[in-house]
Amino acid sequence: MTPLLVFSVLAGYFSILIIVSVFTSRKIDNASFFNANKKSPWYLVAFGMIGASLSGVTFISVPGWVGTSAFSYFQIVLGYLIGYAAIAFVLLPLYYKFNLVSIYKYLEIRFGKFSHKTGSAFFLLSRIIGASFRLFLVAGVLQLALFDAFKIHFVVTVIITILLIWVYTFKGGIKTIVWTDTLQTIFMLASVIISIYIIAKTLNLDFSAIITTVKNHKYSQIFFWDLKDSHFFVKDFLSGAFIAFVMTGLDQDMMQKNLTCKTLKESQKNVVSLSIILIPVNLLFMSLGVMLYIYAHNNGIAIPAQTDDLFPTLAINHFGIFAGIVFLIGIIAAAFSSADSALTALTTAFCVDFLNLDINKNDKKAKNTKTIVHIGVSAVVVAVIIIFKAINNQSVISQIFKVAGYTYGPLLGLFIFGIVTKFKVRDKIVPIIAVSSPILAYFTAFLIEKIFVGYKVGFELLILNGLITFLGLILIVKQAQKDI
Repeated sequence: MTPLLVFSVLAGYFSILIIVSVFTSRKIDNASFFNANKKSPWYLVAFGMIGASLSGVTFISVPGWVGTSAFSYFQIVLGYLIGYAAIAFVLLPLYYKFNLVSIYKYLEIRFGKFSHKTGSAFFLLSRIIGASFRLFLVAGVLQLALFDAFKIHFVVTVIITILLIWVYTFKGGIKTIVWTDTLQTIFMLASVIISIYIIAKTLNLDFSAIITTVKNHKYSQIFFWDLKDSHFFVKDFLSGAFIAFVMTGLDQDMMQKNLTCKTLKESQKNVVSLSIILIPVNLLFMSLGVMLYIYAHNNGIAIPAQTDDLFPTLAINHFGIFAGIVFLIGIIAAAFSSADSALTALTTAFCVDFLNLDINKNDKKAKNTKTIVHIGVSAVVVAVIIIFKAINNQSVISQIFKVAGYTYGPLLGLFIFGIVTKFKVRDKIVPIIAVSSPILAYFTAFLIEKIFVGYKVGFELLILNGLITFLGLILIVKQAQKDI
């Protein structure tokens, strides 16, 4: 793939997004940026959230992961059904009841302003690191595929990457993103389907033969029942339920799209539909993984040391130019569909939770505040990506990304405590509990693995983290209530 070809693909891709932005940002007010005036069609939100749920990391990782973990990831996906049901019938009624723009405002209603700021701060930290990590990967792909040929520095590449997002989101915000995410989901899924078709064609497999081949392959094992296995079914299933509940239901980025639906009922239909759609979509990604390994084996191609490199290596170096273009569009669509909404969600959280911005005001001051924060958030993300590049150690960066995952535990504990109990807590101590919980969870997980030799703590760390936060909140229940 020549730099000119890559540039043409990128130019065409973002031209489409900008055209969509122009149409969706007509006759907008300040509220359009934050909640799309609550006029988004639920089915559009549901489909667009597929891309946001999967992200560029999933696009690359899940197919490669099949080689080491088979279809065990599907156990987590099944758990999503429980998590999304809890979002639809527990969290959404709360969010709509209080007409929330930032979901962390619930914590102030329930506990107080310190809890509110704590919840939002944990989201800001995790989302900044998460969005930066994903965009770091995309910027690296663009650097190799295009900008190195023009001797453009990586910092400039990062700035261009952020500007591309900024151009089509800065005006319409979430209203535009609902539509662009739908397009990007189409591009991403088309990329996977076309890749499977290309592989099947080289292997002389028709549709029924693809299904049979994948079904009978050793990597297609779904259920694992060994208690000590890191993919033990119960552990993965419960983890999937909590991952969906926390990383969608307690995440401003994901829920902001849901809250653009007209009514609670439509938003619930959106979430339930999304949970069902994700089942065949994830099966599609895992089936692609099996096909990639079969193709590599049949053609004597060495499997990369990092399984994440399998899909990009085959797509760019072995499938031909067309497949390379398809892969490029797919990875860009997957990455940008999660990154663009992250910038908008970060802007929303900071404006509403820390600046107390009234989104219904359309005066110049309110609009300027929103714009300045949006620029500031973008600048922070650029800075974090540059730091990742300076570290220049993939394992270290991955650990930083993993640390960001710890921040969802306190959110889980705070929201669950607020929902299932009626206790009030000492609000000023909540930040201490929230900061201590991830640290305690880390050392508790370490002790568990030492005591139960052979057992590996995996996704259930999130549950442990949330439980520690919950127990910590019990310790700071107001004395008058303890005496009842």
